Parts: sequence; structure tokens; C-alpha cells
Amino acid sequence: MRSKLTACFVLAFSANIFASPATTVQFIKVDQFGYRPNDQKIAVIANPVTGYNNGTPFSPGTSYEVRDWTNDAVVFTGTLTPWNGGATQAQSGDKAWWFDFSSFTTTGSYYIYDVTNNVGSYRFEIDACVYGDALKHAMRMFYYQRCGAAKTAACAGSGWADTQCHLGLQQDSDCRLYNNTNISTSKNLSGGWHDAGDYNKYVNFTWGTLCDLLLAYEESPTVWGDNWNIPESGNSIPDMMDEVKFELDWLLKMQNSDGSVLSVVGGGGVSPPSADNQSRRYGPANTSAAFTAAGVFALAAIQFNALGQTAYATTLQTAAVNAWTWGNANPNVTFYNAGTLAAGEQELGSYELSGRKFAAAVYLYALTGTTTYKTYVDNNYNNMHLLQWTFAYPFEGPEQDALLYYTKTPGATTATRNAIISAYSNSLSANNADNLPAYNNNTDAYRAWLSDNNYTWNSNQTKSRQATMFQNMNWYNLNSTNATKYANAASGFVHYFHGVNPNTKVYLSNMGNYGAENSVTQFYHGWFENGSAAWDEVGVSTFGPPPGFIPGGPNPSYALDGCCPNGCGSAQNNALCGTNVTPPLNQPIQKSYKDFNDSWPVNSWTISEAGIYTNAAYVRVLSHFVSASCNLTTSVGSIKNNNQGLVQALYPNPAQNAVTIKFFGNDNKTVTYHLSDIKGHELIVKKEVVRGNLQEIDISSIPAGVYFIKVICGDKTEVKRLVKD
Repeated sequence: MRSKLTACFVLAFSANIFASPATTVQFIKVDQFGYRPNDQKIAVIANPVTGYNNGTPFSPGTSYEVRDWTNDAVVFTGTLTPWNGGATQAQSGDKAWWFDFSSFTTTGSYYIYDVTNNVGSYRFEIDACVYGDALKHAMRMFYYQRCGAAKTAACAGSGWADTQCHLGLQQDSDCRLYNNTNISTSKNLSGGWHDAGDYNKYVNFTWGTLCDLLLAYEESPTVWGDNWNIPESGNSIPDMMDEVKFELDWLLKMQNSDGSVLSVVGGGGVSPPSADNQSRRYGPANTSAAFTAAGVFALAAIQFNALGQTAYATTLQTAAVNAWTWGNANPNVTFYNAGTLAAGEQELGSYELSGRKFAAAVYLYALTGTTTYKTYVDNNYNNMHLLQWTFAYPFEGPEQDALLYYTKTPGATTATRNAIISAYSNSLSANNADNLPAYNNNTDAYRAWLSDNNYTWNSNQTKSRQATMFQNMNWYNLNSTNATKYANAASGFVHYFHGVNPNTKVYLSNMGNYGAENSVTQFYHGWFENGSAAWDEVGVSTFGPPPGFIPGGPNPSYALDGCCPNGCGSAQNNALCGTNVTPPLNQPIQKSYKDFNDSWPVNSWTISEAGIYTNAAYVRVLSHFVSASCNLTTSVGSIKNNNQGLVQALYPNPAQNAVTIKFFGNDNKTVTYHLSDIKGHELIVKKEVVRGNLQEIDISSIPAGVYFIKVICGDKTEVKRLVKD
């Protein structure tokens, strides 16, 4: 990669010294993190016909280019293919064209350029490790959701540090039963994750979250760092599994000595969490929590055994068996919390309950080999919707995962295995238009198809679940002939999350320092609330929310509260009904989204609330696009490309908060180093004669983020990517 030479101003902030488009437009949609070299790469160019942005139409030119961000060199040229013969897609309200540059595979920093209109896209990278930062920060979201644990400046960043929460009088370490607050009901139920934008903790809502994370570890065991800057980093256990253990430890506290499992802990909701002094209460044990916990404990025991954590795995196995035994003996114990405790209703319907019990049997059989569990699976698999309806769909991801998991378990009954594989693979390949047929038929202009009725509250989780369904076809090797198509179909959903959508929005929060120029700026959350001077909106509040939170996503069912316009109890509340909510109101489906965090009666949570389950589903999908060799990030920095050419290596030096450069060749070279941020703004320039072949650049003055070190020696120029945590 080559760059134009510029004047040197030590520690000076300057204009963009890298080449780039004169005008960046949101009509050219790219994955703002980028693409792996050999993956399919298709930019979507859009002309908004209907929706909030149709006042700025765009007519693309006939010639498109990929240009090097550092010097404007044209590295690839091509033409556009109109989507669906030039039709306007109803879901997005856009006419669309596709620009396929998949054949270009050279590592570097680029943008897409419209020659006729003299405009370009956001910057993107082509690199084997381009998604490492997104994966890490989406996983670090769970650290910020920890309950009862201090978020230190060293781990959280000074902007999001907070002391322990919910450990006061009659809070989680002294939690009382919701309908009997006598001290005799007190239990230590501290720990675990806050569920979403509120501070409640639900056993049943950990189901999809923990299943996705535990399966993500099993499917991609080598991609998880032990250096992602959480308190447990460096303990020889992947930080992702340390984070999972934090939740499991709380779940173990929720189990009673008889094997039953309490249902929910709730109460409170002020900002920051440490300021919340409201009493906390727990709900009683119920059957659904027992089977949820039995399945999660069993699956977790499998993974912790694989990690060599056999003592902890044994604890989990005992807890799983005890929960199963209690659930079988108490099959009809319910607790409906809505209107009484916490927020969302955690109790399950009869089919959902049967799904939890079925999955628990699958994972217990895989863990123990006990025929009792196998017999239950063989006698009940035909009751699952996949077999009854003969199609797979994304609202039953964990249930379908359990069915598939059984098919690879040693000793599984052949007839059961074959029936499950047949139902799943036939549905994915042919008999459900939402699955591979949608990819083959180019049904979605933005290459991440969900049917209209599947865009509901938390559509971003549904998007991830659909991508996982495609990945399952390859993970279980169910249709090798179409393996590339399934991989490409899944990648379309990754790119959708990263900016290839009608809103050109990267659906992760505050990722501007990590390569996403148009990431989420605010979302509904009790901590990062509307009006907060510190944490409300990126660029408006002092810090904005932390990186890596994923909002619920487009929801065409969004509406103001039913009390609007005049029945919300006061003139002040009624006035809030006049808040501008267009978008998301009255928009095409995929444009039914907005970065906002207004509370009642505006009810932004149906669009923008972040949840542990949403992040977990995305993390699982993205982990398939990251390799073990990408896991190089340290407390100071790392290089995430091959180290060949002029620069041999960059070595992070945490003690000095610096990075050391090692060169190929002899000493006594005159070398210039340029350190620039992700947008090309030059921060540090240093020129010196190399002696001893190791040169140190002090990076203590720059914040965490992604940077580029340009090294110039004679007629040679190289750019290396640096990540400072």
C-alpha cells in the first residue's frame, strides 16, 4: 500500500492527509468494517423512492471503481447490475443496483467511487481479520451489563466506569420474595447480566443468549481472546467463556437445594446502575425456569469440559440433572410476573415449555450418555415444529439448534437423526422461500432477506438467527454442493449489520473509532438514558454509550403509546407525543428505524433497546467470519495483517504505552512514521535515522481505537494497522 508524502507536524491534528472521496454519500452502501479477501463483496447503490430520505434522489453513473483510500489509485473497475430489473423494493422503498467486486482480493483500505457523480462510499478494509474489533466489542457489551460488579476505568474506560450496583439494603445480595419480604425469604442472588435496557434478570430470557454463546464457542473455539480487557483477562480461559461463567454463577445461585430454579429478579432503573437504590425482589421457582436451567447447565458443562475446567463442569452437570429431576416431578408450576415484578413476561406457553424440556434432554444426553434422556428425545422429536411443519424459521433458533445437536451426538438413533436432517435441510434448501430460495432469487435488494411478517420487535436478533440457519447447513455439512451459497447468504446478513441497509447504519453503538463511520449513536437503556449529559448520544453527550451494543432494529409495528395524543396524565407528558418519530413511523419496513432513546410515551424501546440476546445472536454469526490468527489484540496494540516487506513487525509495549517497530534490513536508514486515525487525520509524525533496528513510538496521548502507521523509507512506503485498547 502506498501513500502520498505530506508535511510533518508533530502531534498536530490536521486535515485528512490520506486520499479519499471529496464527497461521501450514503447512497453507496458498503460494509463499513470491510471484507475478508476471498469473500463475496457486493456494494449496494440505492435511489430512495419512498421513505424519510426520498427527498434526496440519487442517479448512479455507469462506471464504478474501487479506489485505494491512501492514494486514490483505481484498483478495480466495473458496472452496476440493477436489482430486479430496476424495480423499487417495497420493504426498503429503494431502487437498487449491485456492484460486485468479489474478484478483487488485495489487502488494503478502499472506497467505492462513482465516476460520473464524483462521490464515494465510506471507507472499508479488505483484510483477513477485518471483523475482529466488531466481535470483541459486541462481546464486551456483556461486561457493561454485569450486575453487582464494579466497572473499573481500567476495563470499562474512564467514561463508563461505575461502582457496584444492586448490592444495597434488600437488593440482590439480600433479595426478598416478591410477595413476602420477611428476612426469612432473603437470598443472595447477586451477579449475572442485566437483561436489556432495564436492570431485571430473567432465567428464561437467558435461554437463547447462553445457547448462542455456548454454541459459538463450540463452533469457533479458537477465535476468542483471553485479552479483551475484562477482570478475568489473562487467566488462560477465553474471555468470552469467563463472561458466560459470570452469568452461569448467578444462575447457580437461582437454583434451590431441591433442584428447583427461581424465575426472575427485578426492580429499579436509574442512571447509572450504582445509583439505583430501589429494593429488588425475586419470583418463585417454576417449571419453565427448571428446564431452561437444565439445558443451559448441560450445554455449558460440555463446553467447560472441553476447556479442561472439569470441576466447574461437574458442578454444572449436577445442577442440570437436579433441575431436570425437579421439573419432571413438578411439570405444571407457573409464575406470571407481568404487572407484578420486572417488565417482560417470563412465563412460557406450553409449546415453548416443551421445547425447553426437549433441548434439556438433548444436551443432558450429549453430556452424560444416559439413555433416559435419549429415550425422551426419540419419543418427542416429532412434536417439535420443525418436524410438524416441515420448515425451519428464525423464531425457533434454539429449538432447531437442539434438534441438530442431537444429530451429531454419538449414539443418536439413526431414524431420529435422519428425520431431523431431512426436515431441516429440505426446508433450508427448497421448501421455504425465506431460506436459500431467497438468496438464489435475489429476493432482497439488501441481500439479507426476512419476510414482511418477520420484521417485528427485535428484528436484529431475527436477522442473526436467519444467518445462523444458513451457517448450520455448513457446520453440520448438510448440503456440501451449495456450501458456498450458504456462506454467501450468511455473509449478506453480516454486511447488513455493518451498513449495507437502507439506513446505511452500522447496527453497533459508538464504533467510529473502530472503522464504522455511521454506527449507532444512541439506544434505549436505563444507564445511557435520554438527556444524560455523560452517556446520551455520541457527539452530543460527553462519552455517549459504550461501543458494541446492538439495538433491536427496524420494527414497522412501532407506534407512540396508546395514551397519545392527550391522555398521558399531564400536559408535559402529552407534549411528548409531539416528538418527531418519522422515522420510524410510517416508513417502508426496513426504514422503520431511528437512533433514539426517548422513554414513555414515545416508547423507543420497541426500536432501539439493546438486549443480551440480540448481541449473543450476532456474536455467534460473526464468530464464523473470524479466525484464530486474528486474535492478536493486547492492552496496547497489535497488527492484524501479514508482516512482510519493509516493516517486519510491530510490538506492543504496555509498560511504556508505546509501540515498537522492527524493520527488515540494515541500520542507518532515514525513516518517517505517520500515525493517523481511522478517518485519516494525522496525529503523530516522527522522522529519524534508524539505529539498532527497533524504533519506539509513544502512543500514550491517543485514545483507544484503530489507527494506521505509515512508514516511509526511501522509495518504499507501507501502512500497518494498529489497534489500541
